[in-house]
Formats: sequence, C-alpha cells, structure tokens
Amino acid sequence: MRSNTFNFIVGLLAFIILTSAAPTWGPTGHRTTGKIAETHLKKSVFKKIDKLLNGESLAFVSTYGDEIKSDKKYKQFYTWHFVNMPFGIQYEDSEKHPKGDLVTGITTCVDILKNKNSTTKDKIFYLKLLVHLVGDLHQPMHVGRVEDKGGNTIQVQWFGKGTNLHRVWDQDMIEQWNMSYLELANNAKDLTKEQIEAIEKGTVVDWVNEVHQITEQVYASVEVGENLRYKYSYDHFDTVREQLQKGGIRLAKLLNDIFE
Repeated sequence: MRSNTFNFIVGLLAFIILTSAAPTWGPTGHRTTGKIAETHLKKSVFKKIDKLLNGESLAFVSTYGDEIKSDKKYKQFYTWHFVNMPFGIQYEDSEKHPKGDLVTGITTCVDILKNKNSTTKDKIFYLKLLVHLVGDLHQPMHVGRVEDKGGNTIQVQWFGKGTNLHRVWDQDMIEQWNMSYLELANNAKDLTKEQIEAIEKGTVVDWVNEVHQITEQVYASVEVGENLRYKYSYDHFDTVREQLQKGGIRLAKLLNDIFE
C-alpha cells in the first residue's frame, strides 16, 4: 500500500513539474484561438477541414503540438514552438536556431498542406501542428530572449505562489479570469471588416516582428520576484485577449489560402 502511495505521489509531482514547464499557451488559450479561427473560415474551407479532421474541431486539435512532446519520435519539432530574438532586432536579421523555429515550423506546415502530393496522414498531422504553432506565435513570450528561455527562468509570484513570467502569460492570467475557451471566444471583441483585414495583412515574419514588440513590453512589466496580482491582470489581460483573437484571425487567413 505504501509503495503504491509513494509511486502515485512521485507520478503526480512529475506531472506537475512537466506541465508547469510547458512553454506554450495553456489549453484554454489554444482552444480559444482555434474556436475564433473557425468563425473566420470560408464555408467551403470549413467543410474540407472538417472532413480531413473527421469532425474534430480546430479547438480540439489545437493542443496536439504539446501532446506529442511526450513522444521522443517527435522531438525534432520542439524548437518549432518558439523564436529567440534579442531586443531591437528584426527576425530577418536575427541568428536562427539550427533546428528551426516558429517561422520554419509554420512555413513547413503550409507547404505540406498546399502540396497535392502530400498524403492524407501528413496533411492531418501538419494541419494539427499548424493550428498549434500559430497560437504559439501570438503568445508574446514565444518570441522571447534566449538567455532566459522566453521568460521561463524569470521567477515571479502569482497571488503569492511561485511561477515564472512565461507561465503568467501562458496560463496564470487566463486561468485567473476563470472563463472557458468558448466564453473567451464568444466574447472576443467585435471588429470591423477593415480591422480584420488589417490583422490579416503581412507574412508570418511580419507577425513575429510585431509580437516581438509586445514581448519587449512584457519583459519591462515585471521585476524578478515581484508578486503579481489583480493589477497586473487589469493592465495586461486585454493584450492576452487581443493576441488570442489575432491568432485566430490569422490562422483562418492561412487556412483559407491553403484550402480555398
């Protein structure tokens, strides 16, 4: 009995450690972006994607990119979840990761999905990955500095509990808001056609450079060890919501271009 209890505790602690270190929007954030994207898909594109995913929604598959991290055969995709850039540098001029980055990942997914010779199995895999990576791109700490692993080593507190800057933006603010992904998606800001078109403009590289400007502001928003509470959420949660919505709109733009 004691052995079973000990094993359970060890397993639980391992789970907590692994999930706490996961460098990505939390499940709620990714699902919100997936749901918003569906509302911007053309009807014909929605039908093609629905058939390819066998009825699974973009919200449902949005966490796939993190789920496969536990399988070693997918370790080659790990560096696709982020871009490391120093402040004041554009992506074009930055030193690239030798194993690829977010731009590499998204570009590869798009190319495979557009290729008529790609197998159905590959299309399903890279579609799921694309949904996840576009979400990651719009989390500011995924375009962070290499020296602190995108804020993962910047220790702060969230309502008195230890966390890090990356996790605050991944999950802590979203979880504190206590809304489901459907509630967050359904309460996305009403945008005009012109505003949506403005968000859709540009390339993946342009979007990375845009997010990087927000990232610099995020780094400046805290001090190491600071206890972040309601005021921090009040000051920054609108940015979280805006990034989730932009991610959804831009994901839909990519998918409409691919499957139209």
